[in-house]
Amino acid sequence: MKVTQILLVLIWFFCIYVSTSFSANVTYDHRALVIDGKRRVLVSGSIHYPRSTPEMWPDLIQKSKDGGLDVIETYVFWNLHEPVQGQYNFEGRADLVKFVKTVAAAGLYVHLRIGPYACAEWNYGGFPLWLHFIPGIQFRTDNKPFEEEMKRFTAKIVDMMKQENLYMSQGGPIILSQIENEYGNIDADYGPAAKSYIKWAASMATSLDTGVPWVMCQQLDAPDPIINTCNAFYCDQFQPNSKAKPKIWTEGYTGWFLAFGDALPHRPVEDLAFAVARFFQRGGTFNNYYMYHGGTNFGRASGGPFVASSYDYDAPIDEYGTIRQPKWGHLKDLHKAIKLCEEALIATDPTITSLGPNIEAAVYKTGSACAAFLANNDVTSDANVTFNGNSYDLPAWSVSILPDCRNVVLNTAKISSVSTISSFKTEPLKEEIGSSDDSCSGWSWISEPVGISKADSFSKIGLVEQVNTTGDRSDYLWYSLSIDLDVGTQAVLHIESLGHALHAFINGKLAGSGTGNKVKVDIPVTLVAGKNTIDLLSLTVGLQNYGAFFDTAGAGITGPVILKSLTDGSSLDLSSQNWTYQIGLKGEDLGPSSGSSGQWNSQSTLPTNQPLIWYKTNFASPSGSDPVAINMTGMGKGEAWVNGQSIGRYWPTYASPSDGCTDTCNYRGAYRASKCLKNCGKPSQTLYHVPRSWLQPKSNTLVLFEEIGGNPEQITFATKQIASVCSHVSESHPPHVDLWNSDAESGRTVGPVLLLECPYPNQVISSIKFASFGTPHGTCGNFKHGNCSSNKALSVVQKGCIGSFSCRIEPSINTFGDPCKGVAKSLAVEASCA
Repeated sequence: MKVTQILLVLIWFFCIYVSTSFSANVTYDHRALVIDGKRRVLVSGSIHYPRSTPEMWPDLIQKSKDGGLDVIETYVFWNLHEPVQGQYNFEGRADLVKFVKTVAAAGLYVHLRIGPYACAEWNYGGFPLWLHFIPGIQFRTDNKPFEEEMKRFTAKIVDMMKQENLYMSQGGPIILSQIENEYGNIDADYGPAAKSYIKWAASMATSLDTGVPWVMCQQLDAPDPIINTCNAFYCDQFQPNSKAKPKIWTEGYTGWFLAFGDALPHRPVEDLAFAVARFFQRGGTFNNYYMYHGGTNFGRASGGPFVASSYDYDAPIDEYGTIRQPKWGHLKDLHKAIKLCEEALIATDPTITSLGPNIEAAVYKTGSACAAFLANNDVTSDANVTFNGNSYDLPAWSVSILPDCRNVVLNTAKISSVSTISSFKTEPLKEEIGSSDDSCSGWSWISEPVGISKADSFSKIGLVEQVNTTGDRSDYLWYSLSIDLDVGTQAVLHIESLGHALHAFINGKLAGSGTGNKVKVDIPVTLVAGKNTIDLLSLTVGLQNYGAFFDTAGAGITGPVILKSLTDGSSLDLSSQNWTYQIGLKGEDLGPSSGSSGQWNSQSTLPTNQPLIWYKTNFASPSGSDPVAINMTGMGKGEAWVNGQSIGRYWPTYASPSDGCTDTCNYRGAYRASKCLKNCGKPSQTLYHVPRSWLQPKSNTLVLFEEIGGNPEQITFATKQIASVCSHVSESHPPHVDLWNSDAESGRTVGPVLLLECPYPNQVISSIKFASFGTPHGTCGNFKHGNCSSNKALSVVQKGCIGSFSCRIEPSINTFGDPCKGVAKSLAVEASCA
C-alpha cells in the first residue's frame, strides 16, 4: 500500500474515532435529562438565528455561556428556509448549520425546535404561504396533504443535522428536538382529528431516529416517549403526564414582545428569578428563558399582526447584543446558586413542607448532599422563619437557596449584580453627497404611483381577500375603481376591511386612512362631475401567527365599500363593481430598495410629508463600535433598507395609549404582560437596529419607502452607550455567590459585598458619581442620600475602585464606620467607566 493510501486510511480512521468517541446517549427519567449516563441540571436560553446576524452569533452565544447557560434553544423557521416550494435558503441569517456549529464551538448544547409550526410572533407562525394553496390542505390536523409536507420538511432538517453529525448521538451539540408547538392550547377546536394528528406527529418524529428525545410543549396528552413541557410565566406547579418524564420548562418569558401601538413591556428580574427558583424548588431540572436574546424582526418577518420590528423582549441580552443589567447578572448569580445544588437536585425528589401561611420549604437530601429552597409566596408580607434550628428572613415573593441546607447563597429579591444605565447618543446622518445625489439635502426620491401602474394588474367583479390574492409576496394590494357622476358632490366613503391598514386616495390625493385588526372608516371625500378614481391601498403588517385556524385569518378590504350622502341623499354600494387590482408596488419590482435604480430624482425640491415616496441617501457609518440604530422620528410608516438589507417596518407615528404605565414597578405578585409597562403615550418604536456588519465606513445607502408622509431630513443616527454602572447592597444581603467556595473551604464567615464592574473588558472605573453608606434610596441614576450617611463613603469607594476594571467593597461598619447605630444600613454606588 502506498504511503498516501496509508495516510488516507489513518485520517479516515481518526475521523471515525473522533466522531464516535465523543458521542453520547441522551435519555431521560423522572428527574432529568440523562446525558452519557448522568442526570443533568440544565439552564437554557432562546436565541433565534435569523433575528440577529452571523457576525453577532459568537458574541451572543459567549455572553449566554458567561451568563451561566448550558443550552441554546431556537425554533426552525420553515418560511425562511423554503420561501418557494422546493427552493431552499440556508445562507446568511438562514444558515442554521452554521448557527448550531457556532453554539457547539462555545461548548454549549442545542435544543432544536423544528415544529415546524413556530408561532414566535413570526410571520404566519413560520409556515410558508405557498402551503396554504396546496389542494385539500388543512393545517395542524390529521390531514394527509399537510402531514406529507410537514414530514418532508422535518425530515429535511433532521437529515441536514445528521449529515453534519450535529446530534449528540453523533458527537454533536443537539440534545433535544421539538415537534409541533403549543398545540394543546387550541387542539380542542380541531375536534377528534387533533388526537390522531398528535399521535401521528409523535410517531413521525421518533421514526426519524435522531438519537435524542423529542418534546411537545403545552401538550398534556403527548404520547410516549415524547416529553410534554410547560410554557408560561410560572411553571413551578406544572407536572409532566408521566412519572417517567422530567419536568421541563421550554418557555419562561423574560418579558413580552412589543407591538406597534402598545406600551413597552418590562419584567422585573426579582420576579423572573423567583419564578425560576420556584421551578427548581419544586422538581424542575431544565428551564429555558424565552427570550435570552430577542433580536430584531428584519424585513417582513414579524407576525402578529402589528408585532414591532424590535423583538427585544426585555431579555438578558438586549436587541443590540448588549448585556442588560441587572437582569443578566442576577440570573447569572441564580444559575450559580442552582448549580451548587445540582448533586442533591438530580439524586432525589424534593420533600416539601409548610413553614407557615404562604411559606414553603423544599429539601433535596441524599447521602452527604443536602440542598434547600425556602419560599415566601406572600405578595406583601416579609417573614422570619425557623428552618433546621436556624432563623431566616424571607422577603415577600422571594426564594432563598441553601446549597448545604444551612447557609443562604442567594435570595431572589436581593440583587448583588451591577445595574447599568444605557443611553442612545444622537448624531446627525452624515450624508455623502455624490454625483448621483447632488441635491442640497443629500436626499433623492422616486414617487410611487397612486393606483394601478403595473402590467400584471387584473380586474375582478367584487372585492377580493388580500392574503389569498397576494400570497404574501408584498404587504400591499391596490383596489382601484372609476365612477362617473353627473355633478360634483361631497360624500362619505365608508370602507370595511379585515385589516391591517388602508389608505384611500380620491383622484390621486390621499383622503384618509384606517388601522386595526378590523377596520371601519368613514372618510369625507370630494367628488367631481365626470370621472372619479377611487384607489384603495390595503396593507398587511405581519400575518397572524397564533390561534386555532390562524392560517385562514383574512386581510384586506372585503367590504362593504359604500359612497354615502350623495347630493340627492342616496348611497352607492361599490362592493360588487368591477375592481382592478395590483399586487405590490411598482417600486418593489423596479428594486429601489437596493438603491440601484436609475430613476432617482435629486434636481427639484425634496417632497416631504407626502404619501408614497421612496427616499434615498448615502451616508458614512457612525464611528466606533457601539451598536447603531436609526431614529425614525419624523417619518410616518413604511420600510427601511441599509445597503439593500431591510431593517424592518418602521411606524414611529403609532403611539401607545396614555394610560396603563406606572413610575415604579412592584415585582411582587403574579406577572402578566400588561404589568410594569413603560413608555405610555409615546411612539411604540422610534429606534431601528442596524447591525454593524451591514455597514461600511463610508458609502452606505439608506432607502426608505414612506406610505403616509414624513420628512427624512429629521432622521438621525443613535449609538448605544453605557452611561453608568451601579450597585446597591445591604448588610443583610447574602455573601456573593462567587464567595461560596472560599467560605466553605476556609470556614471563615463571609459577609455581603458590593461588586462594581465595567461593561467592557477594555474599560476601567473612571469616576464615582455617587456613594452613600447608611440609608440611601432611589435607583441607578437617581440615588439619594438618606437620613444618615457615612462621610467616608465617597473616599473609600474612590480609593477601592477608580482605575480598576472591577472592585469589591464590603458594606459594613468595619469599612465605613457607623453613621447611625441600630439602623439597618446599605451601600449604594454609581460609577462611570472609560
